[in-house]
Amino acid sequence: MKNKLIIGRYLPSNSFIHHLDPRSKLIFVFIFIIFIFLCHSFGTYAWLFILILLIVRMAKINFMFLIKGLTPIFVFLIFTFLMHLFFTKGGTVLLHWHFITIESNGILEGVYISLRLIFIVMIATVMTLSTSPIDLTDAFEKLLTPLKWLKLPVHQLSMMMSIALRFIPTLMDELDKIILAQKSRGSEISSGGVVTRIKAFIPLMIPLFISAFQRAEELAIAMEVRGYDAYAERTSYRLLQWRLRDTLILLLLIPILGVLLLIKFMGV
Repeated sequence: MKNKLIIGRYLPSNSFIHHLDPRSKLIFVFIFIIFIFLCHSFGTYAWLFILILLIVRMAKINFMFLIKGLTPIFVFLIFTFLMHLFFTKGGTVLLHWHFITIESNGILEGVYISLRLIFIVMIATVMTLSTSPIDLTDAFEKLLTPLKWLKLPVHQLSMMMSIALRFIPTLMDELDKIILAQKSRGSEISSGGVVTRIKAFIPLMIPLFISAFQRAEELAIAMEVRGYDAYAERTSYRLLQWRLRDTLILLLLIPILGVLLLIKFMGV
């Protein structure tokens, strides 16, 4: 299971994307996601897909490795597509059988929303694969520093994000152990249809949640014993350095938006 899920993992490399400041990557991904929500045609989605391929190439990540690592979310994408397929109305009626009606707008909206979700997950996953959790936490805290004037717990939010990212591989390891234990007891988890597999995974959730709460409690006790104070003022020995390439990568968003709007207004 852990080898099939890459969300939250970090792959060390010597690529251009890896050497960017994590703050510039966070800003770029945030704005890029806004661009994804501006898409509503196959031409605009094709343009962003080409950019994602280029980013994946620059990060030295195998594209098929990325796709295989995202297969666990495909079930959610299929569910999203089916919801739009059956409940979004408009356009030409393609199928009408009893109470089931499929229209052309439902298919288009299902495809668009599914592409939107997979693009968001892909660009966010490339960022986590090319940025260590510690760097992400530092960048998140630095970018949200102005919110401290509004009395928002920026450091606590950054700490929660860091712990959550580090817990993902740990929980995947724990799930692997639970699955092997269930299989050794004769449980059929990897066989049968989709409904059968979903029913087989439900009993795995209880021990997984219990293990997660136990680990969270142990972590809280360990932090408390070491004198951790969430409200103490802290400094960091990891200094983030903003370079010219970070500015240039953000300036590239301007022509990207220009081409996107051009394709959109041309109706491609």
